[in-house]
Amino acid sequence: MTGRKLVVALLLPGIALAGTPWMAAKAARQTSSSPIRVSVEMVQLDVAVTDGRGKYITGLHPNDFTVAEDGIAQSMAMFAEGDDAPKKLSDINADAAKSGQSASVTPTAPSTAANAIDASSDSPLAGASVFVLFDTSNYMYRGFVFAQDAIADFVRSLQGPDRIALYSYSRDLSRATPMTPDRTQVLRGVRTTVAGDNAALYDAIVVTLRDAAQLSGRRVIVVFSNGPDNASISPPEDVEELAQSEGVSIYMISTRQAEQDPLSNKIFTRISASTGGQSYFAKNWTDEKVAFAAIRDDLSHLYSLYYYPQLNPNRGWRAITVKLKGPGTNHYRIRARSGYRPLPEHAAPEAATGQ
Repeated sequence: MTGRKLVVALLLPGIALAGTPWMAAKAARQTSSSPIRVSVEMVQLDVAVTDGRGKYITGLHPNDFTVAEDGIAQSMAMFAEGDDAPKKLSDINADAAKSGQSASVTPTAPSTAANAIDASSDSPLAGASVFVLFDTSNYMYRGFVFAQDAIADFVRSLQGPDRIALYSYSRDLSRATPMTPDRTQVLRGVRTTVAGDNAALYDAIVVTLRDAAQLSGRRVIVVFSNGPDNASISPPEDVEELAQSEGVSIYMISTRQAEQDPLSNKIFTRISASTGGQSYFAKNWTDEKVAFAAIRDDLSHLYSLYYYPQLNPNRGWRAITVKLKGPGTNHYRIRARSGYRPLPEHAAPEAATGQ
């Protein structure tokens, strides 16, 4: 799937990468000669637009955006702002005509009936599916209750049609609370988590991405981690590429001082930036709550752009560029995933076992 997905990762700086078991596993995967089948469906982009001071720009329309894939101009099929359900371009144009405004963009029709999407007002595409991925490894013994409090406040703050799942991880992943609109159920799951084994952060994100791929609409994974990854098979490069190809934005929050491990700082920033998310490095538990609030604010100001890719012989990495047009927009900043690879039948590595 290349539809819209967001991953929010809360991480603590200090992830040690040297000597991890995923290095040998990656080399073994590269020798595989199994056939690859590629399927490209509707692409969904989550786009944030801010001014030079970081203030969100709202009220933009489909005709304010241009999207290209490998330099090939794309025609938008659907559009949404914030928590609104996406609308077909034909409906947006009809509404604009009724109000006396100029028509926006000519939509591109789906190539097959299987690509049709329900864009009604009660569509599950409205809002976001938010996966909170909580580090319950032995790194979390100190300040565990404070971490639970920060996550609980974040869950309570999510409004509207957003749905939430709570996953926890140490060496294995636990699906503590499946995806649900019931905040009380998620809060109960937060309070039942306990700290334990070594941390397999990257494996946990891969498993969560697989779950996110089964859903429609905007998908977000929030990972809260308090220490280095010392047990994963999956390398961070695989996490990054899978998240981009699945259209999942990753937000990362770290609660230890980032300068203690510049390499982890760099990896967290790269993964979040390439998937359209953001990284936060909090020096104390108060800063955690500020970071959570920033993520909540970001999710409510995203634009959703949908398009069916034009014919493209490239079955490898496809670069996506999003630009704004019109007077006064050249100073705005755009944040979105940088591209994707059309997913083969078996895109993700075998990693952690979900419980």
